Amino acid sequence: MAEAKYDVLTIGNAITDILARVEEDFITSEKLDKGIMHLIEGERSEHLYALMPEDKQQISGGSAANTAAGVASLGGNAAFVGKVAEDEVGEFYANDLREAGVDYTTRMLEHGAGSGRSMILITPDGERTMNTYLGACHDLTEADILEDQIGSAAITFMEGYLWDPPEAKRAFVKAAHFAHKHERAAAITLSDPFCVNRFRDEFLDLLRSQTCDYVFANVEELKALYQTDNLHDAVQAVAQDAEVAAITMGADGAMAIANGEVITVPAFKVDKVEDATGAGDLFASGFLFGLARNQTMEEALKLGCLSASEVISHVGARPLKNLRALALTHGLAV
Repeated sequence: MAEAKYDVLTIGNAITDILARVEEDFITSEKLDKGIMHLIEGERSEHLYALMPEDKQQISGGSAANTAAGVASLGGNAAFVGKVAEDEVGEFYANDLREAGVDYTTRMLEHGAGSGRSMILITPDGERTMNTYLGACHDLTEADILEDQIGSAAITFMEGYLWDPPEAKRAFVKAAHFAHKHERAAAITLSDPFCVNRFRDEFLDLLRSQTCDYVFANVEELKALYQTDNLHDAVQAVAQDAEVAAITMGADGAMAIANGEVITVPAFKVDKVEDATGAGDLFASGFLFGLARNQTMEEALKLGCLSASEVISHVGARPLKNLRALALTHGLAV
């Protein structure tokens, strides 16, 4: 088997996060429910975007893209597959993700929905009111899945958030097929208990059919997958269904289940959790990078926990410190 060009290739929603500080009356006048995430349509998206202050901050985002950026920060080779439109937001997204060190070549959508964006309005009390337009994200198709690209990645990783449009489902199954054809691994993250409750049977089938080799979840997602309140029972069940399961446990660290063995590591100490956004995404960065580089489960778990600890120590879902340098200071192999 040829050496992998990429350590990790991720597939997911390509969403530009647009953050701006606004006054309370902005929330009121736009009839928004403060502190809530609203799914909005294109016209509403354009309306809010036009009203946002000029000093707004933008960053290429989406769960799987954050994971790819984390792999790059660890010194790995990362690629991302996700759909944006041929518009101003899409051009920004592509350039910003590439600047983060991620190979991004997915063909832009020329006609149809605009690029996905999440407009995050921050009021003086620190509350975040999110307005998310998925747009072009849902136009990812099988045509965007390239065998040569998938076959050159040690691990292909998909976010559960994308498991909704029928075309996107077919795209990921095709990606998993290409990965296995080239003797590579395919992985999925369950993303959210809401996703699990909607697609439980399909997620279980992905594991039991060995379409996906690895699964990522937090404790609540795993318990939702097996419809149990008992973590031990859920761990026993996933051990039967997945080659590798990686479970994040917040302040209690993380565990991996593989070959009938359960390995746990503690969390890295964080003085203050500033923003938990992206913790799971960055845990996946470290763990996947470790697996791609043939580390032990324990070593990969530690890299995952360290990466997560960095991202929760500040606002934003991307690391501010170089993760490779941070890992070396903690004596971890990268």
